[in-house]
Amino acid sequence: MRVGCPEPSHVLSSSIAAGTRTAHRACPTYNEGMRQSFIIIGVCLLLLSGCQKQHQTDYTPLDRSGFWASNLDEVKKLKLSDKEISQLAKLKQSGASDDLCLSLLKAARDHQHDFSSADSAIELSRAGYSDQQILAVAQSDQIDMLSGEAVTLKLIGLSNPTLQAIIERRIKGLPTLTSAQIGRLKNTGLSEKQIVALVNEGLTPEQAEAQVAKREAARNHSNTGFVRVQGRRR
Repeated sequence: MRVGCPEPSHVLSSSIAAGTRTAHRACPTYNEGMRQSFIIIGVCLLLLSGCQKQHQTDYTPLDRSGFWASNLDEVKKLKLSDKEISQLAKLKQSGASDDLCLSLLKAARDHQHDFSSADSAIELSRAGYSDQQILAVAQSDQIDMLSGEAVTLKLIGLSNPTLQAIIERRIKGLPTLTSAQIGRLKNTGLSEKQIVALVNEGLTPEQAEAQVAKREAARNHSNTGFVRVQGRRR
């Protein structure tokens, strides 16, 4: 019988040892994944930081337009958009006071929207409306809708009390003659006092148009009369 080294027996390895070896093999993959995650997070943070720097608001146009420093500080607290800064600078450059600019800005914000009515405010001011009248229309959130009518009423030549009464009716949503109807009535010879009386009647648009048409028909009829000329008898 041949004697030699015994054949190596199959030794069962420990599950802990096996698991440890497996874990050692997995570590490089895990570390690589973590490294890539950190890189992605870092890039995102850099991009976010860059975006925040790019969206810093530039208030230079307001400074150049003539705002007092103290009022400009108050404006900055409202965190204006670029469009609002442009609108406010345009209004200020037209000659509006700091107080009017701030009041109109706050009126728009009170109605939960950005200020975008520089043109309407400028038109009303140039037509002769006071800051108080302009602000009253803005506080009703109807400045863009009413400015055109208000300017036309001013051009018609109505007195300030009549203008104020008509604008207040518009702001309150009460029936009121349009500027076109008032102009037509004036052309028929109706006095301002008579026009105000018609306005205060609260006529519907149809009733108002009927009154205007009636006055125009009467005027036109009076202009078609003729004088009979009698010749001399021979």
